[in-house]
Amino acid sequence: MSTESQVRADDRAHVFHSWSAQGLIDPLPIERALGSHFWDYSGKKYLDFSSQLVNINIGHQHPRLIAAIQEQAGKLATIQPAFANDKRGEAARMIAELAPPNLNKVFFTNGGAEANENAIRMARLHTGRHKVLSTYRSYHGSTATAITATGDPRRWPNEPVAVGVVHFWGPYPYRSPFFSKDEHEEGQRALRHLRDTIVFEGPATIAAILLETVVGTNGILVPPPGYLAGVREICDEFGIVFIADEVMAGFGRCGEWFAVDRWGVAPDLITFAKGVNSGYLPLGGVVISDAIAETFRERPFPGGLTYSGHPLACASAVASMQIFKEEGIVEHARALGDDIIAPFLKEMSEKHPSVGDIRGLGVFWAVELVTDRESKAPLVPFNAAGAAAAPMNAVAAACKERGLWPFVHFNRLHVVPPCTITAGDLREGLAIIDEALTVADGYYAA
Repeated sequence: MSTESQVRADDRAHVFHSWSAQGLIDPLPIERALGSHFWDYSGKKYLDFSSQLVNINIGHQHPRLIAAIQEQAGKLATIQPAFANDKRGEAARMIAELAPPNLNKVFFTNGGAEANENAIRMARLHTGRHKVLSTYRSYHGSTATAITATGDPRRWPNEPVAVGVVHFWGPYPYRSPFFSKDEHEEGQRALRHLRDTIVFEGPATIAAILLETVVGTNGILVPPPGYLAGVREICDEFGIVFIADEVMAGFGRCGEWFAVDRWGVAPDLITFAKGVNSGYLPLGGVVISDAIAETFRERPFPGGLTYSGHPLACASAVASMQIFKEEGIVEHARALGDDIIAPFLKEMSEKHPSVGDIRGLGVFWAVELVTDRESKAPLVPFNAAGAAAAPMNAVAAACKERGLWPFVHFNRLHVVPPCTITAGDLREGLAIIDEALTVADGYYAA
């Protein structure tokens, strides 16, 4: 049986961690997890309010999902993508049935970055154009084109990588780049800005607009009413492919199977990963419209992956979707957001001066922290590191001390527990955040 000291020693000696200066990190060894909690080797229990990387939608170690993986491993552990496989076909059919009308094909990948990479490739080949438009406040993955499409600072040290990506401003009512007075005006001005960007980039050069349906790590930015429908209209007008990145927002996170369902919008391509099987095995994919699938009916698609549609991963997706349906998890997530999270955060915002804004839906919420509500000065600067990030680090530490593992990014604390969390555990976690925000209040300008 592994000991904490052995786990630490092996990790420090041999594991190269992502997004990190290797000598400046000290990863916490985790021994086990169950439901909405995980434990370290000292026995300390943490309420997982990050869902790891906002992907454990079904919770840790769901017994039915584990059993489905074990059963598939005993039957057929792997088979290459050129063969037909029962779980691969079943997973694709179930995903297509959940998607908006006329999206009936699924290309499987190993994760979200590869899904976005291949969706962009499909859009370029379908249109014969090369440019892709994406927003500054976005994250689409760390592979070549996906990281170029990403708008946040993780893109910077990777440049130059791919060509043909143009960034624009999406709607953000709290910090409006368009000086809007309300949500409606923000949506309309954001659409006008997008149209202007298209006109000046040349509509005939643009293959796709790539958007996170609800922006995830970069702010949990819920689109204003009418915005996504407006993007759909613009894409139709100029013959541009609309790609909805639902890697984080999909499969229950927003209280919908796909977040686009909330606004009744049908993209041309939907990318997914994370919540489709809660990361129990690597799996992602692209849901493809009939029109784009037809492009490749007699023309080969020039892309593929050795583990595309891996039977173990697809079996876990099938089981996950069945569990979601039978246990009412999507409806549960929606109710948690409407009945518990929204009213609690509203009350909390009235109590803590450091809370500048709250926003979200389902179990996908952001608490934006400031040092001055009038000026909206953020608690820490954009892309803060080192000493500049100390205030947010102190808030996160206060959460961890109280047994809650938070998700923090820049000046925001995200409320993103598993979609299966109980009302009692959710209230417990929110109460811990309430206590931790007294730390943020200490930095507020008197």
